[in-house]
Amino acid sequence: MLRIIDARTGEPVDAALARRGLVRVHAHPPGFDLTGLRVLLVADVLVRALEFGGNPAWATLSSAPAPAEAGDRTDPEGGEDSWSEAGLRDRAAELGIRPFEDHRDTDLGPAATRTLEVVAQGAAVTDGPRIEVAPVGAGHRSAPADPTALRFALLARPRELPLSLDAEVLAEAEGTLGRWRSAVADWARRPSKPVPEDVRLRLRAAWEDDLDVPAVLDVLRSVETSALPEGARFETYAYADRLLGLELTREIGASL
Repeated sequence: MLRIIDARTGEPVDAALARRGLVRVHAHPPGFDLTGLRVLLVADVLVRALEFGGNPAWATLSSAPAPAEAGDRTDPEGGEDSWSEAGLRDRAAELGIRPFEDHRDTDLGPAATRTLEVVAQGAAVTDGPRIEVAPVGAGHRSAPADPTALRFALLARPRELPLSLDAEVLAEAEGTLGRWRSAVADWARRPSKPVPEDVRLRLRAAWEDDLDVPAVLDVLRSVETSALPEGARFETYAYADRLLGLELTREIGASL
């Protein structure tokens, strides 16, 4: 069962109170910027992990405060400091983040058995268990050609640590993503083999332990160069990608 560290207490808690019980994932982006995007991404992966475990999730969003100037704001070099709310939602969609319902205190909705708050570090106190997300700085002003590389870069660093999206970080994400997609496409030509049970357990143990996505990526790195049959490596990557959302199978058949 998925457990998270409640940032209010520092103690682990069950993400769901009951097997197959509904869990509300409530995201609080602090602004229409990269940190807000990281908050939405962590909430998206949390929803995926809950659904993997058989718990339906209700994803809601409290709008961030409006920036000082309306519309997207860009710096003179073409980089983006902050966006409008619509801009944040557009960029979230580009990263494969599924839509969140708008939340207002007066809204009626499903009766969730648990509410998990996903907030930026330093956010106002919340009532329920909370997951805190560290800020993101734009050390590099050019967005990657493939938005999924930005998703990869944001997932690769522990969420409690600040992240600077410099040229090296983005280049490493693009390189790894391209290599993995090419390998998956090649492995897909071989006879399929089931995900080895020990590998499946390592993957589940990683993301069920406080949603440790970097540890999931480490498992994939070890599988990439392992002696496992290529068909088993393919199924492992396809299985993990249900959580990661990196489109690792996208290049299958592209060279045919």
